[in-house]
Parts: sequence; C-alpha cells; structure tokens
Amino acid sequence: MPTTATAASAFADVTTSNSALRRFLHGLPGVDAVGLEARAASLGTRSIKTTAKAYAIDLAISMIDLTTLEGADTPGKVRALAAKAVNPDPTDRTTPTTAAVCVYPDMVATAKAVLNGTDVKVASVATAFPAGRAALPVKLADTRDAVAAGADEIDMVIDRGAFLAGHYLEVFEQIAAVKAECGDKARLKVIFETGELSTYDNIRRASWLGMMAGADFIKTSTGKVAVNATPANTLLMLEAVRDFRAQTGVQIGVKPAGGIRNTKEAIKFLVLVNETVGADWLDNHWFRFGASSLLNDLLMQRQKLATGRYSGPDYVTVD
Repeated sequence: MPTTATAASAFADVTTSNSALRRFLHGLPGVDAVGLEARAASLGTRSIKTTAKAYAIDLAISMIDLTTLEGADTPGKVRALAAKAVNPDPTDRTTPTTAAVCVYPDMVATAKAVLNGTDVKVASVATAFPAGRAALPVKLADTRDAVAAGADEIDMVIDRGAFLAGHYLEVFEQIAAVKAECGDKARLKVIFETGELSTYDNIRRASWLGMMAGADFIKTSTGKVAVNATPANTLLMLEAVRDFRAQTGVQIGVKPAGGIRNTKEAIKFLVLVNETVGADWLDNHWFRFGASSLLNDLLMQRQKLATGRYSGPDYVTVD
C-alpha cells in the first residue's frame, strides 16, 4: 500500500510556496453546509438490530483511545487507566481491549510499563497540546521525548492561528517536521480543533493539508474547547479521507474526539463510517474514538445485552 510519504511527494508541486498551496486548498470544492448536516442527521436515524448492536459495541470498545489529559494526572492514575484498557470489564474476559491509552509525554513510560506485551498502544499528545502555541524546536523536542519514552502514536495539534491567518505552508511544514520526528516508530494523528476553524470549508482544507503533510490520522479536536466532534464535521473528514485515497491510493485514519459520551452516539458515528468510507475503515487501525467517559456506557450496555439487566454505573470502574 502506498505510504504517507508517497502522498507527500505526489503534492510536491503545490507545496513549493504558500501561494501555490493556497490556490490548491481554496480550489477544493466548497462544502454545502445544509446538505452535509442533513446527511449526517439522516444517517444518525438508522435503526440497529440487537445482533448488530452487540457487534457495534465491541467494535466501539476496540476503537477507544482511553484518555487522561489533566494537570493532576499521577502515575497511579495512569497505571489504573492502562490496566482498564487491557481488561475493561473484569467480570467478562471476552470484552475487547481498547485501542490505546492517551497521556501526556511525561506519562508515556508509566503507561508503557503496564501495556508492554499487550495489543494496546500508547498514544501521547505533543506539540504544546492543547493550544499548539510554541516554537517549532519546542514542538519537535516534545515529540522526540514522547517517542523516546516509547509512544506508539503521537497526537499533535496544528497552529490554528497560523492556519486561520492563511499561513498554510507554515502549518504544512510543521506537520511534516513532526512526522519526521515520529519516523517509523510512531503513527501521527493531526488534531485540527475543528471548533476553532469557523467553517466547514476550513475543516476540508485542514484535512487535505494534514494528509498532504504526512498525517496517518486526522483528528477533530482536543476535547478542551466548547465544540468538539460532531457527526457533521466527522462526516466531512471521512469524505476527505475517501477522496484522498481515491486520488493517491493512501488510506488515512479518522479520529473524532470530545463530546461522544454514550453508546447511541458512538453507534451513529460507526454508521457514518460504514456508509461513507465502508468496511475498510471499520477497524481500530483506521478509526478511533477520543473519549474518556464513553467506555463505561459501552460496558453497561454490553452487560445489559448479555444479562437482560441494566447494571448501572456502580458496576464499572471510575476512571
């Protein structure tokens, strides 16, 4: 399969200057906001049968990046979260593991010590998360430290100020530089903070910019602002990765993050994936949920399907 480096080389002619990159990004088709929101809402009304719901719940659990990104994070909290990622429901060992545990760079080694030998990845935010306001050498050092500590994935934030000011080449070069620091040791997720990009056209442009610069995943949000992942902005990003693969042959993952709190919402997002990009993305290598509270609701709904009874929040661990 072609790689993200292949994609970057395919767009070399439009990344030679900011003006050339601007012409390309502003030449992308405009987004029909009414149509986009109507389609996202329509897909969210699909009825799911019991057997399909059981499958969807397990799939959603396997796609979660179990996350703690607080100033009060302690090694004990991170170890407990990592243990929960490996064994989300101690009463049922058939429960899938989550995809990853996402932490700050200084907690990577702590999480890695618990997760070594498991299928659960360690993801680390980097590049002055969540604001992204730091000099490039600082961002690269942040990334380098996380990778050296054992991070399997890096979640970087773009400089939204630079993007909104039209400094597209600056944003492109920063993503490419962070990707170079990841090397072949870590996959790169690029966070746009869609709630701060103002328009759907900007979200489409950011999606293409991130993919052209070498992102392995494009991600909606940090979870730290008022508007995070929505069905509409996630649908738009799914359309972008679909069109990007059609043009380049390179498949890019999508991660909605922030605000997805219950099973019903998660299943709506899985329907979006299936109906927009198809089964190729219905795997945690290509689709993730950035969520900390979603897992418990999925576990409670899973228990209800298995036993016929709703156990309630006391039957799952508190993160």
